[in-house]
Amino acid sequence: METKLTEGKITKSLLLFSLPMILGNLLQQLYNVADTFIVGKYLGSEALAAVGSSFTLMTFLTSIILGLCMGSGILFSMLYGAKEIDKMKVSFFVSFIGVGIISILLEGICIVAINPILVFMNIPTDVYQITYDYLIIIFIGIFFTFIYNYFASLLRSLGNSKIPLIFLAIASIINIVLDIFFIVSLNMGVSGAALATLIAQIFSALGIMIYVLVFKKELLPQRQHYYFDKEIFKKIKDYSLLTCIQQSVMNFGILLIQGLVNSFGIITMSAFAAAVKIDSFAYMPVQDFGNAFATFIAQNKGAALESRIKEGLKAAIKAATIFCLIISCLVFIFADKLMMIFIDPSKHEIIRQGVEYLQIEGVCYLGIGCLFLLYGYYRGIGKPGISVVLTVVSLGTRVLLAYLLAPVFATTAIWWSIPIGWFLADFIGIVYGIKKEDWL
Repeated sequence: METKLTEGKITKSLLLFSLPMILGNLLQQLYNVADTFIVGKYLGSEALAAVGSSFTLMTFLTSIILGLCMGSGILFSMLYGAKEIDKMKVSFFVSFIGVGIISILLEGICIVAINPILVFMNIPTDVYQITYDYLIIIFIGIFFTFIYNYFASLLRSLGNSKIPLIFLAIASIINIVLDIFFIVSLNMGVSGAALATLIAQIFSALGIMIYVLVFKKELLPQRQHYYFDKEIFKKIKDYSLLTCIQQSVMNFGILLIQGLVNSFGIITMSAFAAAVKIDSFAYMPVQDFGNAFATFIAQNKGAALESRIKEGLKAAIKAATIFCLIISCLVFIFADKLMMIFIDPSKHEIIRQGVEYLQIEGVCYLGIGCLFLLYGYYRGIGKPGISVVLTVVSLGTRVLLAYLLAPVFATTAIWWSIPIGWFLADFIGIVYGIKKEDWL
C-alpha cells in the first residue's frame, strides 16, 4: 500500500499519495460539517455559536499534537528514504513517549483550566454554559487525537496514506450516525454532538493502532531500540517542536480572530462558524497536498535526489494553482447557497455576513495554496524554522490588521486581514527560496 515517492512520475506519485489524505480530511471535515448542520438545524443559533467557537479552539489544540506528529513523520520519511530503518525505529520510540506525555499534560491542563479558557475566548454569557458542556467532553478526546495522528503520520511518512483514510472514513460515519441519534432522538443537545465526536475519535485511534500492531510489526521498535539517543532526540526536537510551533501559531492566530469575532455578538459568531467550515472545506485539499508534498520532499532529501526535488516543486505549484483557481470561482459564485446549507434562509443577516466572508476569502485561495506548499517544502528539506517565520508573518499581519481596523470597518476588516497575511507570507517565502534555495 506504500507509494514510493523517490521514483516514478512525480505528478502521478504526488497525486496518488495525496488523494487518500485529501479524502480523509474531507471526511473529517464532513463530520465537523455534520455537527454544524445538525446543531444549526435542530438546536438553533446559540448552540451553533457555541460549537463554532469550540471548533476554533479544538483546531488550535489539535494543531499542537498534529505538529508534533508531523515533525516526527518528516524525520521518519528522511530516514526511510536513506534506508536507515534502525534509526527510524529508535526515533519512533523516543518521539512516541515524548509526544504522548505532552498530549496527556495538554488534556489535563484543558480540563482543569476550562473556565479561564472560555473567558479568554470572550464567550458571551448566554452561550457560556452550553460551550462549557460541549468542551468538557471534547477535551477527553485529546489523547485519542494523539494516538490516531501519531500512527497516521508513521504510515504516511512511509508512503501509506490509504489506511489512515479507511479508519477516518469509518469514524466519520460513526460520528454522523451518533450525531443524529444523540441530538435528534435522545435530545441531548450540544453534549450529544460532543459525545458523538469523542466516540468516533476513540474508534479511529484504537483502530489504526491495532492495525499497525498486528499488520505492520516490522515498523515498530524492538527491545534493542528502546533507548534514549541524544542525536535522534535533538532531531526530533528540532523537527517536531518547530512544526508544532508553526501549526499552533497558525491556529492560535485564528483563535485570537475568533475572540474578536465573538465580541460582535451571536449573529456574527453564527455567520463565522458556518463560513469557516465552508472555507476550511474549500481549501483543505490543497492543505493536504502541501502535507503530502512535505513527505515527498523529505523522502527525496533523504535519498539525496536534489533534481527530483526541483521537478517536484514545479509539478506541485502547477497542480495547486489549477485547484485554487477552480475552487475560488465556485465558492465566490455559490457563497449564498453554501451558507444556506447550515443557516435557515430566513436568517438574512447571518447569511449576509457569511457570504461577505466567503467572497472575500474565496477570491484569494491561491494565496493560502501557495503558503501550504511553502510550509511543506521547508519542512521537507529540514528547515521547519522558515515555516514558523512565514506563519508568524501571516498570522501576525492578520491579527494586527484585524484588531486595529475592526473598530472602524467592523467585520469587513477582519475578513480582509486574512488574505493580506497570506500574500505577505508568500512573498517572503518565495524571495527566500529564490535567494537561498536556488529555485531559479
